[in-house]
Amino acid sequence: MRWRLLIAALIAGFGLSFAAVRALPTATVSGVVLDENSQPVEGASVRVKATTNATTTGPDGTFALANVPEGITATITAWYAEYYITETHVIPPVSGVTFQLNPYPTTDNPDYPWIFPHRADSPPEVDYGCDTCHASIIVAQWESNAHSGAATNPRFFSMYNGTDTTGRPGVAPGYKLDFPNTAGNCANCHAPGAAANKPFTADMNQLSSVETNGVFCDFCHKAGGVYLDPATGLPYPNVPGVMSMDLRRPPDGQQMFFGPFDDIPEPDTLLPMIKQGQFCAACHNFSFWGTPIYQSFAEWLASPYPAQGVHCQTCHMPPDGVTTNFAPGAGGVERDPETIPSHFQFGATNQEFLQTTVSMTVQAAVIGRQGGRGAGGQGSGGARERRSGGAGERIRVTVAITNTQAGHHVPTDQPARHMILVVRATDGGGAELTQVAGEAVPAWCGVGQDPDDYAGRPGKAFAKVLRSLNTGEEPTAAYWTPTIIVSDNRIPALGVDTSIYEFSAPPAGTANVEATLIFRRAFKELMEDKRWDTPDIVMEQETRSVVVP
Repeated sequence: MRWRLLIAALIAGFGLSFAAVRALPTATVSGVVLDENSQPVEGASVRVKATTNATTTGPDGTFALANVPEGITATITAWYAEYYITETHVIPPVSGVTFQLNPYPTTDNPDYPWIFPHRADSPPEVDYGCDTCHASIIVAQWESNAHSGAATNPRFFSMYNGTDTTGRPGVAPGYKLDFPNTAGNCANCHAPGAAANKPFTADMNQLSSVETNGVFCDFCHKAGGVYLDPATGLPYPNVPGVMSMDLRRPPDGQQMFFGPFDDIPEPDTLLPMIKQGQFCAACHNFSFWGTPIYQSFAEWLASPYPAQGVHCQTCHMPPDGVTTNFAPGAGGVERDPETIPSHFQFGATNQEFLQTTVSMTVQAAVIGRQGGRGAGGQGSGGARERRSGGAGERIRVTVAITNTQAGHHVPTDQPARHMILVVRATDGGGAELTQVAGEAVPAWCGVGQDPDDYAGRPGKAFAKVLRSLNTGEEPTAAYWTPTIIVSDNRIPALGVDTSIYEFSAPPAGTANVEATLIFRRAFKELMEDKRWDTPDIVMEQETRSVVVP
């Protein structure tokens, strides 16, 4: 036994990984898991903490956990649905280990005081915040995502109040301009801590204290599930955001947190749904006046991804590959970094993230008046079939855009978002060639002479276009009023959009083609009126050259 203890001391002293421990002899830990009434629990998870070595209990509540390093203290945990996680420390081999699970609260306490994300913001009587234990997650990740700013975003407030981002009033559209005497249901998703107790009367202009932190840590980790219609798998109508969430704020003097692990002891417990797309459904699927507006969850649910085990969190909360302990010095343990989800929650503000969402291919070829194939190529080294030139020759450009990575349509949710495809063809001297066939970018992409005024140029735009039933405005971003969907050509998950454009060919020489796909946060006129400082993001750009004989 003494040599085993010596090895354990060396491991601790030199920081050897668990992989090194596996070289030691192994043993079995066995026992039973009981509920609060000392009855056996079938199907409970028993695990060597922070490892993949786990088993489940049988009908009589017993378990046998093999391959545990012999002679070294091991932390063993047990969990079952509706119970807190519990743990014990043993030196294998050992038998007769007994876990007695403690149920967590099954009701919601509306008087529960939310925990602040930042200790410094907490009231004087509270000497902690989420960053007390999870500083790296709060500061380096959560602070940078849109959820943390959901209750302070100046673009949101310009739409809510009908102002611009400087606060100048009377700048339509605005929820408060249309419904001045109501609070609306915006807080249900943007400030759920405030809306939890007053879902239709929480005014976004009256937030205070922890409510201003938007979608904060303690709120998400107090949600024990989302109410979904079993017939559709979608949230029920007219219960947006927090109204569709099963909150479990604990009674006074108690605490609990739902999380993605089954080996962190009380007051934590595992919520399997927190790792599934369904957890996002409450705030990312809602209709206004019967018109589906925010539908990214429904779009994902209809895609091939759920069957493949790809969830919202897969893309929006991927492990950073660096973090190995999410609570260093506060009870956290070293883990495989690939098992720790990040809280960056990447979205439309992240340029790198957007640029991995779709792929684009561009083909260019010379065709005759009747569409016969002439000289062409894909890239400057493309193969050519020479033919005699002549009047009526054209440059045909085929652009295919594939939604390769988004689990939902692109773009999604806020209907003012759109993508703009701009196709440009020039001769060898840089003069633009005349478009003779194909679509043109619509007027709402900017009319004028500015470099980002794309209306009328060869190309197209991808958007869910709404028309106001009250004013006839089209497109409209005032989706809180009655609207209808005029068109929707967004690209679904794994979908492909192919469009063709033709240009008059130059007499001879080289013609150059450039296709650019741009993401724009909202309609240009709207952004100018609201004074949104949100530059366009180039998602994809490709160039091709063809030789005109």
